[in-house]
Amino acid sequence: MARLLTGLLALVCLAACAGAPGQKTPLRVFYLSQSVGFVHETVRRPANGLAPSELAFREMARNSGAFTVELSQDARDLTPARLADLDVLVFSTTGALPIDRETWAAVVAWIESGRGGFVGIHSAADTALDFAGGEAAWTAFIGGRFDGHPWTQGTPIGLSNLEPSHPLAVMWPDGTGYAEEIYQYAGFAPGRVRVLQSLDMGVGPLRRPYPVPVTWVRQIGEGRLFYTNLGHTPSTWDDPRFRSQVVDAIRWAGGRLDAPATPNPDVQDLAAISAYLLAEGLETSSGERLSADVVDDIRELQAVHPEKRGGDTSAWDAARGRILPR
Repeated sequence: MARLLTGLLALVCLAACAGAPGQKTPLRVFYLSQSVGFVHETVRRPANGLAPSELAFREMARNSGAFTVELSQDARDLTPARLADLDVLVFSTTGALPIDRETWAAVVAWIESGRGGFVGIHSAADTALDFAGGEAAWTAFIGGRFDGHPWTQGTPIGLSNLEPSHPLAVMWPDGTGYAEEIYQYAGFAPGRVRVLQSLDMGVGPLRRPYPVPVTWVRQIGEGRLFYTNLGHTPSTWDDPRFRSQVVDAIRWAGGRLDAPATPNPDVQDLAAISAYLLAEGLETSSGERLSADVVDDIRELQAVHPEKRGGDTSAWDAARGRILPR
């Protein structure tokens, strides 16, 4: 009888603890790593196994206790009805995903309502949706579209932290040296996002005189979106800083962590001017001769780079001359 009573008391205690105020169940995460086109090693599944990023996600879920994760490499698993059982979507995807207009409308409404959040990793910016207008819809949603990766896999880079105290960037101190494949973006609108990290154009063998954002956040209605360009290589997925950032991004997107998402275009403008001066090898004092109205011209340098014009440097040289006459 004593043993029976002890067991019953234990069960009552467990039930009470499970419903105790302040305790929250783990967030429910759906991790999609489908490739419609190029397949990154981070999402390539071996025979009868999981991809490196999937294994990493399972470890992050287990070690953090912040979330549980469902793994998929088929976007058709994500249905409007399925959203009711999820809190955060995480995409590390490429190509035009088999998501129809109705499902996408449901996803956007789910995020806008604050019932769900989104985390995009690396090639999520090289993704689209398989319906008419799907590429434009995705670009507007994520914040930018893949426009080449001059910084190929393993290229030494430096990371500038534009928001050193931001909870989703604090794990990457300003001036962090790294090696990654880094995208640049078309359709990027500084006024719609808060950029947390960008490339430091004073570091590495490849320097361009225009800004290249690496990590940003944005508010979508009552919901939240986080994107990072990092995550191309399996070694990045093993990096404790990257894992910490992704876990906290999930917590933030799921409403369990507070962090600002208000756009910071003024901060981005300063970063653009800094990128130009560093890449051109100019003294910081030269920035005093740059007016705010040349920032858009600095950004436009990306579109007229000689590599986009068959090696023709005329537009590039003319644009640089307009920014800071020599």
